[in-house]
Amino acid sequence: QVQLVESGGGLVQPGGSLRLSCKASEFDFRYYNLGWFRQAPGKEREGVSCIDSDDGNTVYGKSVKGRFTVLAAGAEKMIYLQMNSLKPEDTAIYYCATCGISSDDTIMPGAYWGQGTQVTVSP
Repeated sequence: QVQLVESGGGLVQPGGSLRLSCKASEFDFRYYNLGWFRQAPGKEREGVSCIDSDDGNTVYGKSVKGRFTVLAAGAEKMIYLQMNSLKPEDTAIYYCATCGISSDDTIMPGAYWGQGTQVTVSP
């Protein structure tokens, strides 16, 4: 079965940066897209980013566009989320997950999820 393991979460000051990693096992980019979601207590799950492995297109959620960047290392079966200019409202549990991209660039959830890693942005 597909296994996804996130790491790199922690506490960071507003305006700071953090880099998350996701290691995929039993995974093939030919069959799945991989990306990131996040969820804060009392809020709906939000799509952060998704990479279309068929054409390399990468989409980002509106709230993180221009601040977050996803990098994929296919040979190593890893993806990274580089988060810059962090804001307190970015505080959430971040999940690596399989994903899809709709025709209007909406990030759709897939079936496989990691355990999550906590990101806290606070002075």
